[in-house]
Amino acid sequence: MARRDFYSSSEWIRCRDAYAASVLYLCERCKQPGYIVHHKIRITNENENDPEVTLNWNNLEFLCLECHNREHFGKEITRKDVKFDEKGQLIAIKSPPI
Repeated sequence: MARRDFYSSSEWIRCRDAYAASVLYLCERCKQPGYIVHHKIRITNENENDPEVTLNWNNLEFLCLECHNREHFGKEITRKDVKFDEKGQLIAIKSPPI
């Protein structure tokens, strides 16, 4: 099964949803609202059919977007100078006067 197929499989969706609920949908690192169930051991071509890697709760971690980005990219990639307004439009965050 290709990884794309795995992530849309009913087995993964049930596992992912149950795991997220088990940690109350909070990031396991910073306790902010979570975003994604992360595999600690990354899924590769060699292990993508191994449920001990893909579906094992011991290999899962629920993370917010910032913690997930830090894990994969080594840094935060969300900009701090903009935010979304109540209409979903991107707007600049005004810096406090110095």
